Amino acid sequence: MTTLPHSLERSVLIRATPSVVFRFFTDSARWSAWWGAGSTIDARPGGVVRIVLPGNVEAGGNVVEVKAPERLVFTHGFASGKPMPIGGSRVTITLAPTAAGTRLTLVHEFAEVAPRDEHVQGWRYQLSLFGNVVADEVNANATAAVDAWFVSWSEIDVTVRAATLARIATASVTFRDRYSNLDGVGDILSHITAALHFMPNVRLVRDGALRHCQGVALADWTVAGRDGKVAMSGTNVFTLGPTGLIESVVGVAATKVLSGSVG
Repeated sequence: MTTLPHSLERSVLIRATPSVVFRFFTDSARWSAWWGAGSTIDARPGGVVRIVLPGNVEAGGNVVEVKAPERLVFTHGFASGKPMPIGGSRVTITLAPTAAGTRLTLVHEFAEVAPRDEHVQGWRYQLSLFGNVVADEVNANATAAVDAWFVSWSEIDVTVRAATLARIATASVTFRDRYSNLDGVGDILSHITAALHFMPNVRLVRDGALRHCQGVALADWTVAGRDGKVAMSGTNVFTLGPTGLIESVVGVAATKVLSGSVG
């Protein structure tokens, strides 16, 4: 390969562990999920990298280095030879663990400055797609977790309630709404007990499909009173951690009939 004096660098946070993120560099099904149908990777030194872009534009190269789950290096170029031929540039991706997931750093090296500039927005876009694809896999069970969270706010048995929260949320999970400023599962469990005392026989349920993007989920909800009629409605914002557990919840009520807090 010729000298590559020009480079771009981009660093993004992916809300997943490095071992999970690295799967998307070694498995062709996952590779194609963020590049496009027909894209493949043979994740071993010398292995072929194939990328099929919109409009059937084909790019690719060869794997140079694989160090799971920390580093992937491959050459990159285009079958058309423009703006550089197959293997005419080099991409280095490194992964570092963080409390929120994984810090992905990409360095793309080029022989000429013009192709470098052409790729700045392309990588900004592609790594955004990547973050969503990874988060969608990590949070594949987010709807079930959110539903369990809502059910726990109507669960009278504190033992059952505690087991549910331990399964779907971190021990340090927080909850905020107009009536709540809670830190940790213990605080939330006690608060639910009080809420059920002042608002017995209410049922909190998700209303409509969950909306999720890169570890943040929105869920509309309703509260039905003892007569079965909707007494409150609103939206919860869930922040999901790198392993899919709920880390924080913020509730915003749209209507209010009952007094007190609901989850």
